[in-house]
Amino acid sequence: MNTSFLRGPWAIVILAVLALVLLLGSIVIVPEQKQAVILRLEQPLTTINAYRKGEEFGRTRAGVYWRIPFIDRIVWVDKRVLDIDLQNQPVLSTDQLRLEVDAYARFRVVDPLKMVITVGSSDRVTDKLQPLFSSALRSELGKQPFAALLSAERGQVMDNIQSNLQKYASQYGVEVVDVRIKHADLPVGSPLDSAYERMRTARQQEAATIKAQGLKEAQIIRANAQANAAQIYAQAFNKDPQFYDFYRAMQSYRTTFLSPVDGKGETSIILSPQNSYLREFMGQR
Repeated sequence: MNTSFLRGPWAIVILAVLALVLLLGSIVIVPEQKQAVILRLEQPLTTINAYRKGEEFGRTRAGVYWRIPFIDRIVWVDKRVLDIDLQNQPVLSTDQLRLEVDAYARFRVVDPLKMVITVGSSDRVTDKLQPLFSSALRSELGKQPFAALLSAERGQVMDNIQSNLQKYASQYGVEVVDVRIKHADLPVGSPLDSAYERMRTARQQEAATIKAQGLKEAQIIRANAQANAAQIYAQAFNKDPQFYDFYRAMQSYRTTFLSPVDGKGETSIILSPQNSYLREFMGQR
């Protein structure tokens, strides 16, 4: 065996290259937006830069770490908020309307070690959550009428979907951050026209009910007001009956002599000065 080669400059170069490879293989640089799960001989060992609620960017545990080359394997898990998008999901509402719903959910991996143990990677957890999200969406919307998606109840519906999805997502070390329904449409054609007509009829019936209730309350208020007014007038006139007679006589004179009639000419009335109808003009009786 030629030992001169091992003692020559090439041996130094080879050793330097091997040392560099081992050094580079031992260094792990964990960025801010990533979580690293260390697997030693394919067994979960530890987590680096795991998500912590309320942590600030620049103050995480990202940085340079050591590992054993060829023994430790790193699984990278995204630390940022990820999306699940659902397109044209068929849903049957309680009023038997077929809807096409577009929705999305946002989630974050908060337990990367559990996620790696259960599914293996971030891409796989997205694939696992997508059918669960679709099932939670159809289950909740199947309990609601179509009108609920057009009213303030829409917010509560999305909260319910998020809560149901979270029950399944927890097994993968995932926290569901938000769920939103982008739009829910009826198929174009007769189903859409029939739905609009039913909604229009329901709103007209509701408006008629409100109007009838308002008229009823107005009549009650008016009757009470008139009764109160009559009582007040009676109490006032009982204090001075002569003034009451004078007031009523003045109203009668105004109606008889001053009220014009449209479309008719003037009318002359001749009465004797001793007529009892004109008694208020004769002064104190």
